[in-house]
Amino acid sequence: MNLSDVSKDLLLKTASGDMPAFAEIYKISARFVYSVTLRILGSREEAQETTQEVFLKVHRSLRDFKFRSSFKTWLYRIAVNAALNSRKKMQADRARQIRYNENQLAGEVNAVETLDNGLDQNRQTEKINELLSGLGEEQRVCLVLREMQGLSYQEIAQTLNININTVRSRLKRARESLLKQGGYK
Repeated sequence: MNLSDVSKDLLLKTASGDMPAFAEIYKISARFVYSVTLRILGSREEAQETTQEVFLKVHRSLRDFKFRSSFKTWLYRIAVNAALNSRKKMQADRARQIRYNENQLAGEVNAVETLDNGLDQNRQTEKINELLSGLGEEQRVCLVLREMQGLSYQEIAQTLNININTVRSRLKRARESLLKQGGYK
């Protein structure tokens, strides 16, 4: 199943309080939301928690969904915003912890676990997350949405509520930064 399986009828049923319809939307889109939040946050635990927050927001806000954009774009926007908010909270929490005990800084760096237990996949995922962590937040989000989630430039612009030329610029800078990080100048 994918997000194109979420019909207008299913959305309207959910908006009117039909819990089985909401469960169906969750079933169809939870993996997608988790994937987006994981790539932005880099932490499985935070991504799981943020995914739940996203669906609470979807449940509360679906009555206000006006079908001006696709459900996918609307859901992306909620997921990206929730992940960015979680990331800011994570960063603030880390900063507080560092102030209390600078010796624990090394222990706060968490390696990202993958869903696939394969060793090669783990190494590849760790390298990807290491490279992504070297990017600025705006570049990372654009790159994740484009390269890992397959959104078009227009969909990214709509999701982030920015100009399409800003999307192009951020992606260009992100790719240049990745090339430099990888030693490929």
